[in-house]
Amino acid sequence: MNTIEELKAGPLPTHLAIIMDGNGRWAKQRGKLRIFGHENGVKSVREVVENCAKIGIQYLTLYAFSTENWKRPKLEVDTLMNLLVASLKKELKTLNKNNIRLNAIGRIDSLPPKAHAELLEVIEKTSMNSAMVLTLALSYGAREEIRHAVQEISFKVKNNIISPGDIDDAIINSHLYTHNLPDVDLLIRTSGEHRISNFLLWQIAYAELFFTDVFWPDFRGEHLAEALKNYQNRERRFGKTSEQLN
Repeated sequence: MNTIEELKAGPLPTHLAIIMDGNGRWAKQRGKLRIFGHENGVKSVREVVENCAKIGIQYLTLYAFSTENWKRPKLEVDTLMNLLVASLKKELKTLNKNNIRLNAIGRIDSLPPKAHAELLEVIEKTSMNSAMVLTLALSYGAREEIRHAVQEISFKVKNNIISPGDIDDAIINSHLYTHNLPDVDLLIRTSGEHRISNFLLWQIAYAELFFTDVFWPDFRGEHLAEALKNYQNRERRFGKTSEQLN
């Protein structure tokens, strides 16, 4: 039995999220500019997306660009935006071939016009695909997302659209960028860092966390399989005891 078949035989996360970290350090180790790391990270994105589709992951969310990343040097930001446009154009055929629907969360209206337009075009051209939802977190920050949700809910309370007593998890979820996505089951972070970095703070409340020392440009199918096998060997109790689950 090959690895994909083995993984399919066990429990899989419905929603997998990945913090793709380490592009800059990977490039620095090779005496290259950070841009070189970002360019090579695109190869990892392609392989991971295709592997997730083959394995049967229903939702994959990638932390592509945070609200804090706008503070990086202009050359790096411009390069990342250009890479985004080029990658979306190049991967459209692959997304459709694998029946993958593209989605985006974050302040995507703050993206450069060309990147924003290309993103919306690919989202539209993949909107009928149903095998997997690939979500790119772009200009995304979880605190901003929660603050935005609180503002919208407060407005509705003030205008008697909802009452304070109506506010529950479902109401909060419906006002988040991820309102059309399930909670995260497994969160992977590459590059040896053990931080969440303002990513999906509400949605990972009961997620399993997996950290690897592998830099993102080196992350391949075997590393994904390792994380998924690790997940399959964990007991998810959601606050209950083992005896209650059995």
